[in-house]
Amino acid sequence: MKLALLASGIVLISAFAPFSKGDNVAKPADQITYEKEIQPLLTKYCFACHGDKDGASGISLTADKTVLSIQKNQEHWRKAVQQIRERAMPPAGVPHPTQDERDKLSLWISHTLDAAGENALPKNPGRILIHRLNRAEYNHTVRDVFGVSLTPADKFPGDGGGGGGFDNNADTLYTPPILMERYLEAAGEVLDATPHEKLFFVRAGRKKDETLQARNVLMHYMPLLYRRPVTPVEIERLMRLYALSRKRKDSQEASVKYALKAALVSPNFLFRVETPSPKGKSRDLNDYELASRLSYFLWTSCPDAELYRLASEKKLRSPKVLEAQVLRMMKSPKSRDYAESFAGQWLKVKDLFTSSLPDNGRFPQFTLALRDAMYEETISFFQSVMSEDTSLLKLIDADYTYLNEDLAKHYEIPNITGKAMRRVRLSDHRRGGVLTMASVLTLTSYPQRTSPVLRGKWVLGELLGTPPPPPPPVVAVLGTNDAPEGGLTFRQRLEKHRSNPACASCHSRMDPLGFGLENFDATGKWRKEIAGQKVDAAGQLASGEKFEGPAELKNLLLQRKEEFLRNLSQRTLSFALGRGLEPYDLPSVKRILAKVEKENYRSGALLREIVLSDPFQKRQD
Repeated sequence: MKLALLASGIVLISAFAPFSKGDNVAKPADQITYEKEIQPLLTKYCFACHGDKDGASGISLTADKTVLSIQKNQEHWRKAVQQIRERAMPPAGVPHPTQDERDKLSLWISHTLDAAGENALPKNPGRILIHRLNRAEYNHTVRDVFGVSLTPADKFPGDGGGGGGFDNNADTLYTPPILMERYLEAAGEVLDATPHEKLFFVRAGRKKDETLQARNVLMHYMPLLYRRPVTPVEIERLMRLYALSRKRKDSQEASVKYALKAALVSPNFLFRVETPSPKGKSRDLNDYELASRLSYFLWTSCPDAELYRLASEKKLRSPKVLEAQVLRMMKSPKSRDYAESFAGQWLKVKDLFTSSLPDNGRFPQFTLALRDAMYEETISFFQSVMSEDTSLLKLIDADYTYLNEDLAKHYEIPNITGKAMRRVRLSDHRRGGVLTMASVLTLTSYPQRTSPVLRGKWVLGELLGTPPPPPPPVVAVLGTNDAPEGGLTFRQRLEKHRSNPACASCHSRMDPLGFGLENFDATGKWRKEIAGQKVDAAGQLASGEKFEGPAELKNLLLQRKEEFLRNLSQRTLSFALGRGLEPYDLPSVKRILAKVEKENYRSGALLREIVLSDPFQKRQD
């Protein structure tokens, strides 16, 4: 088989083509030929070090003679793409490719790898390390088990962000020693805050009845905390702690709490434990493990009574049952927790509370109450799209949003009063969809001015999943003011900066997208002028498409819905699994996307197909 690009499959990196600069790089990936365009570049820049079977770092790129062999050797070639994009290779002291050549190489290799068929990839549902509850999962679990409103995990050390950029990635959920101290404190706080009637739902009379009461309390709460049936040995272990507490004259309530405190610091509670699979083989999750994965995916909390019942009856694995549960769970108020955990991190709007603060002197209208409303708009809108089983494309453009009085005034929308958020129909397309929400527009600005660069980078990275490479070590700073300087508008200064060949390749993809949002100031408020001059919100992509303003920009993005849906599907699957995706997950992603497309991009189809996928229902160690 000749080493030529197979134009099959859905292409993760295809968004690079329309946003790339240069006659050659702007070609669609399936029109770039290996022999004439790629092999000479690899020979010139790569094969000297990675040309034989013992190449540098043990990586040989000449060993793969066919498309199939490249696709099977995903690990080496994906490392090569990363090194090329980040300018880490070739090393210093040897010739380096131009940015156009880097783009062409990374585009072709990525397209080839993403076009791999199932025969090129090992059948592997993947391995997940033992999964510690993150802070949100801990808070939501104790809330749902004990009915408490406090959030003790807020005092825990911060959770790391792993694959997919989410804080539920098992690989980065470490357990430092200080966390064990916090677990003990949190367990005490939770039990002290639990209402007496909630804890002691079984009355006790004589002393022997108190022992029975304690056993019944433990038998009720331990399966909820451990997320599975418990064994008599596990019950007796905690009953011994209860007896020890009573022996030292502690009260009945204190003794029961003493035993429950041990359950709350047990690895069976703190970690989402799954039985390892046979060595080298995959296995289906049991019903309780599947219920736990499902509830922590869609609720970031433990299974409820209905999921436990279905697991105990061994009915949960039925596709029809799972589909019904997905729809039920997304209509529950607890789906708000999914929206906050997933969308808050994917769209970066949680950064509003930590690293985004417009200058009060330039933007006095920005208040903490307005910031909170900005955040609520995004979360409420995302939750509505997911819970109503509607088109995922509404995330790009929609005819409604969620506002209260503060945010409505900011948007210049009349007749909205009060602090409560409510659904509001929009009269035009300057708003609608996450891209034109004040939350996103604020976090992609600097304190004193907007940033077309940051906004364009956000579109490429968060919406399309094709982030530009890191900037060079030394980057010119354009200043904090968007008023004209030296006879040039801010946009003209940025275009001049982009004329530098070292900057042009990335900025030609980012800047035009950001220019389309220039009608929004650094707090997302609509404006017609900048420093007395009319806003120029026109943009032109390297591939030639022209647009002006946010409505036309959103239309352009809808034309590239495949890239958006691919990115959203991958991120959602990564969040659902609690791990980064691997090359062997590609067939599952393709099947999920095919179903979503067939069902008119419904959000319910995305969630259902993820839950029905092999990576979600199986494991392999």
